[in-house]
Amino acid sequence: MPGSLYESSNLDRGGNNRKKKIEEFSRSSREKIVQSKNKMFSKFTSILQHAVEALAPSLPLQEDFVYHWKAITHYYIETSDDKAPVTDTNIPSHLEQMLEILSQEELERESGETGPCMEYLLHHKILETLYTLGKADCPPGMKQQVLTFYTKLLAHIRQPLLPHINVHRPVQKLIRLCGDVLAAPTENEEIQFLCIVCAKLKQDPYLVNFFLENKAKKNENKSPAGADGPKAAALAPDTGQERAEGSEAAQAAASISSPSNSNNNNNYNLVTSLLNLTKSPDGRIVVKACEGLMLLVSLPEPAAAKCLTENTELCELLTDRLVTLYNALPPSMDPLDIETVESINWGLDVYNGKEDAAMFAGKRPLISFLSWLDYCDQLIKEAQKSAASVMAKAVRERFFVGVMEPQLMQTSEMGILTSTALLNRIIRQVTSEALLQEMVRFLLGDESEAETPSTIAQNPVRHRLIEHCDHLSDEISIMTLRLFEQLIQKPNQHILHSLVLRNLEERNYLENKPPEEREPIENGQPHDAVDLEEDPLFGDDLSPDSRLPSSDWLSPSPSHSPDHSKSEGKTEVHKIVNSFLCLVPDEAKSSYFVEGSGYDTYLRDAHRQFRDYCGICLRWDWRGSPKAFEKCNLELPFFEGHFLKVLFDRMGRILDQPYDVNLQVTAVLSKLSLLPHPHLHEYLLDPYVNLAPGCRSLFSVVVRVVGDLMLRIQRIPDFTPKLLLVRKRLLGLEPEGITIDHVTLLEGVIVLEEFCKELAAIAFVKYHATASTSP
Repeated sequence: MPGSLYESSNLDRGGNNRKKKIEEFSRSSREKIVQSKNKMFSKFTSILQHAVEALAPSLPLQEDFVYHWKAITHYYIETSDDKAPVTDTNIPSHLEQMLEILSQEELERESGETGPCMEYLLHHKILETLYTLGKADCPPGMKQQVLTFYTKLLAHIRQPLLPHINVHRPVQKLIRLCGDVLAAPTENEEIQFLCIVCAKLKQDPYLVNFFLENKAKKNENKSPAGADGPKAAALAPDTGQERAEGSEAAQAAASISSPSNSNNNNNYNLVTSLLNLTKSPDGRIVVKACEGLMLLVSLPEPAAAKCLTENTELCELLTDRLVTLYNALPPSMDPLDIETVESINWGLDVYNGKEDAAMFAGKRPLISFLSWLDYCDQLIKEAQKSAASVMAKAVRERFFVGVMEPQLMQTSEMGILTSTALLNRIIRQVTSEALLQEMVRFLLGDESEAETPSTIAQNPVRHRLIEHCDHLSDEISIMTLRLFEQLIQKPNQHILHSLVLRNLEERNYLENKPPEEREPIENGQPHDAVDLEEDPLFGDDLSPDSRLPSSDWLSPSPSHSPDHSKSEGKTEVHKIVNSFLCLVPDEAKSSYFVEGSGYDTYLRDAHRQFRDYCGICLRWDWRGSPKAFEKCNLELPFFEGHFLKVLFDRMGRILDQPYDVNLQVTAVLSKLSLLPHPHLHEYLLDPYVNLAPGCRSLFSVVVRVVGDLMLRIQRIPDFTPKLLLVRKRLLGLEPEGITIDHVTLLEGVIVLEEFCKELAAIAFVKYHATASTSP
């Protein structure tokens, strides 16, 4: 009995277990069926949604856009933890989707037409809200996301957005957030955003007036949501009402119509933010910021140019960094290193000293200085005219006068040599007209009236530099002469006027005597004259296509004597050429014995250089010269000027000076002789000009040197063989051997012979350039 009861009890428990299993199976089956139905319903809903999109494509885009924006705002409603980074949320994805929708909408519509999504963005001030969220950086990293959104929006949308007040107003506010903190984690996004704004302003320059923010209105323009925090901004009712928009639009319109009225009260925050980013430790950020400034200074809007120079620290940035980099240079450097260091464009001064075979002390700071100088020069070159003038004046006052002048006026020979070499390199590198003008004012002053012996020291820098051309140190003399050689090749009329032309303006170097009291001019042709007109070289080289425009600058001095033959014609060029070629006596000539050193070697160079000079001087209107003789004040005492005086003095000592000094003196004089100005041509290249008593010309100085040479030749045995040996050594055709006496004199004679050939070539080229195109 008990056994049967036990078995019955086990059967009951087994039945209950099976019952439970059946119920569980039934419940799970029902759940699976429900899930399956839900999936089918979702699938059906998705198919239905696609069908609706196919039938009405514009509506889903807007709904999708609103959905993504609402998803962002709901984050701030539902989330209590605002310390989680933004990358852990869906905000970046939603922002990216909004950008894609805006781009897609623009592609689907006609050019210039604003779609509903863009209308929604503008009308509901989405950019304002995003600015507030970015300013609060809530959640952490939101500022970076907002900057990226703004940048991509401006870059990818083709229709003009900045004219909309609900775009340029938040853009202006976001600009103020950029550059506040150095080495900030958002620097890269900040500079990308600022540069795209600059690019948009470059496309439509008038829009810059929206970004000249009135200081008095700055506090009024703050977003009301800014005080209540990001959540308040996200939770604010999305009514689309424009708060005080009419008054702001009126102010913006007024700033465009009359931008100069309130210019002194304007902030140029775009420039300020870029200036802050130029101080970044990241070189790539600095270069991008400099590029942005380059775009802004080139905008033609006068109000922006004035605000740029008066209400920002741009001028201070340029000059302070230039001064800092200059002061970082070693106090003494080899002039050859300064002269030959490779030219570095700004932004490209990537330098590795370990890989540089031509490394020298101070090369890295020198490259940095020259790179920043190049940036200043290019910035001023691209700048609007009035802004360029202000920036160039700032460089003159704070760098040239404040730093360079004390360096040039010092007494240390090594310091003078280094500063002069650096100044020479600066002159060579400057190309902007405004900066060149201010540099010339610093070097030569503003004086335009003729010099007198008592006024040559009016400008201390000019006086000191010219004196250095005749310094006791040959190195300083050579470097200063190179500086002036570089200077007179610059396209600035005041350089030539200050150094030479103002003293020749009245032509009072000419003799002012009655005809009967003058000495007769010897017009006979020398016995070894060369018939240049029949030389085939000139017909081939000076083809009609390469000839210079006709001008009257080469006309001879108008005769003040009725009995002067050919008073209106040109002095025969072969007589002038042979006057120079025959100056050096035969026993002092050595070029005949060395192949390839004849007179014709100078002709091609002279033609090329003269053509280049004519291109530079074309706009200076020198055709009206020479000044009519009867209008010249010949009673004024003639003074050749400080510069020509020093050059003539050094030329007079050519037989007693080192070879390198002589080469540099003659190089400067030949450059002056190439200039297409009639008075300069007459004074330097006309051997037959009647000089007033006590006056000297280049030809008369050379004649005196030749006279001295004739006396010295008699006292030197084997003069001609020694002269030939020295020439061959200078050309590298003979090795250095035994010491030769009077080597300085012999080298001076060789330079003198070559200089006379060069002057002859210049005289012929200048004549031929005019005669070949004259009617």
